[in-house]
Amino acid sequence: MVDEPSDKPLYSIAVAAELTGLAPATLRLYEEKGLLTPSRTEGGTRRYSDADIARVRLVSQLQGEGVNLAAVGRVIDLQEENDELRRKLGRSGS
Repeated sequence: MVDEPSDKPLYSIAVAAELTGLAPATLRLYEEKGLLTPSRTEGGTRRYSDADIARVRLVSQLQGEGVNLAAVGRVIDLQEENDELRRKLGRSGS
């Protein structure tokens, strides 16, 4: 079984940007469009998890393939629904 990326908030926006190769402004845009929801500290600082980093990479990959941000959101929603159905059926996703 493949381990899922951790949801533990670890990284600042600067580190997340470095890990993904994207500008902090792009990460903020993804959040604004509802494609990403990083955790926040009590002071409001964004904290990104490994799962957030994986999601950013997926969004970026889909955009690189020519998918617009609205469609990216729908593709991810459908993938998550499919993964959930597979889990319910007791099958592993590929």
